[in-house]
Amino acid sequence: MHTVAVLALDGVVPSDLATPLDLFGRTSLLDGQPAYRTLVCSPRATVTAGRGLFTLRAPHRLDALAGADTIVLPGLEDPLAPVPAAVLDALRAAAAQGTRIASICVGAFTLAATGLLDGCRATTHWLGTAELARRHPEIDVDPNVLYVDNGQFLTSAGAAAGLDLCIHVVRRDHGAAVAAGAARTAVMAPERDGGQAQFIVHPPPAPDGATLAPLLRWIEQNCHRDLTLEQIAAQALMSTRTLNRRFRAQTGTTPLKWLHRCRLRQAQHLLETTSHPVEQVAAQVGFGSATTFRDRFRALLGTSPQAYRRAFRG
Repeated sequence: MHTVAVLALDGVVPSDLATPLDLFGRTSLLDGQPAYRTLVCSPRATVTAGRGLFTLRAPHRLDALAGADTIVLPGLEDPLAPVPAAVLDALRAAAAQGTRIASICVGAFTLAATGLLDGCRATTHWLGTAELARRHPEIDVDPNVLYVDNGQFLTSAGAAAGLDLCIHVVRRDHGAAVAAGAARTAVMAPERDGGQAQFIVHPPPAPDGATLAPLLRWIEQNCHRDLTLEQIAAQALMSTRTLNRRFRAQTGTTPLKWLHRCRLRQAQHLLETTSHPVEQVAAQVGFGSATTFRDRFRALLGTSPQAYRRAFRG
């Protein structure tokens, strides 16, 4: 079983600590078996948390990191606090063995302190991206994305993006169907479009503004149809210009890109659970051309529908 070790240091942010423990701890394989074993590790038995309001007991010490398949670094209340040398050494040793290491929110500062992110693209909470770039100019800091996957090293933006990252890791490990089940358990979308740029500025809502949630559900339910921007705008009772503006403000993307992502999510499910030819899958999810479907699938997922099916079916 895949072991996930979550590192708790003094001043750990409780929600960042709980996110991977809860998400990975509740994830089940398609046969109902648990997908992960989770551990909490720390340099010592107890650590402070919640701005010093309480303490946590960590059952495992740093030596447990050596046996983990994935290590998760939660954010700290003071992300600029020096990281103990023993922690840095343990993380570097785990990385040398090929262990995957992921950070949540400002946990990127802990990972950056090891030097393992040097030469890599990374992200953190948008409030900390400038400081991370200043302290570690050798890291390509991207303030706009929800998470960055470099293969062995992964970083995520604010607390909610930690969930996005964990779902992404489940998808990498076990496929879209298991990831979708984990997302449903967490009551979240399997994959959010757009980046954290949509959260940096928080203008007051327009007086006549309304949530797009009903429209998003309608698009999800009707994405197999040959929908146009005009039809989507008509469903929303808006002009296409107004729809585009509100859609980007609330989702960070456009209506048509959202539509294509819905279609591709359904295609992933069909590729994993049916033997339908790719041409039939393309038609079922609303792509008029199998060629267009293949192009969009590869652009988003970095592989072909057939290769995806071979890797994830069953």
